[in-house]
Amino acid sequence: MSASEPTKLPTPSACVADFCIIPIGTPTASVSNEVAQVQRLLKQTGVKYSMHSAGTTLEGTWDEVMHIIGQCHSLLHANGVVRIQSDIRVGSRTDKKQGFEDKVAKVEKLLAGDQG
Repeated sequence: MSASEPTKLPTPSACVADFCIIPIGTPTASVSNEVAQVQRLLKQTGVKYSMHSAGTTLEGTWDEVMHIIGQCHSLLHANGVVRIQSDIRVGSRTDKKQGFEDKVAKVEKLLAGDQG
């Protein structure tokens, strides 16, 4: 890996991404149908994921995660959603392997110490 040739750098081997797909122009203000479609797709991918009230967290390789988010867009487009925006927050690190469950568990452990 060479910083002198940035266009030849590989993508990170692992990442955690939090994304929220925002369908624009749906018949109602509710997007639960579109969210359910995305969740069904994620289940089929085999990637580690967790839905929460404001989006979904994915864990995998950079290329895998970005590809899956793109597939979510394509799925909704194929089902009639003409315009989609996504908010994506992605993190990677090289010093250790850490998944989204590990990050939450670390904070919960610190909070548990507050009760003593």
